[in-house]
Amino acid sequence: MIYVSRTEHFNAAHKLNNPNWSQSKNQEIFGPCANANWHGHNYDLIVTVKGKPDPETGFVIDLKKLSTLIRENIIKKVDHKNLNLDVEFMEGKLASTENLIIEFWNILAPKIEKIASPASGAKLHSLKLYETPRNFVEYYGE
Repeated sequence: MIYVSRTEHFNAAHKLNNPNWSQSKNQEIFGPCANANWHGHNYDLIVTVKGKPDPETGFVIDLKKLSTLIRENIIKKVDHKNLNLDVEFMEGKLASTENLIIEFWNILAPKIEKIASPASGAKLHSLKLYETPRNFVEYYGE
């Protein structure tokens, strides 16, 4: 099995806020991330696809097509946006990196299988989302 990865970048603002809690509890639990005036991150998203090289192209997946897919379906929707207010797929969800990566998976997994060559059997293997250079989450689906 071959694992192929593509990294994309975006900037977004958010705040961590549980509407069922008081402002003081949100501050206690989330600290500066509960700032009423938001805060931002420079995110890096790493998308890893697994499969076998297609005998005709040698590709597990065409990285140009993968990049276009990620940019059209994820980056355009989140880049320079407020994750709490501007991103439809995050509506009603706490804008944590953990919840964000699950939504990214739900969007990308079926689309990756559609652009992959049937001979490669390529599937989304994992997502890694860096919120800061030292804080990141990984997701492998359900």
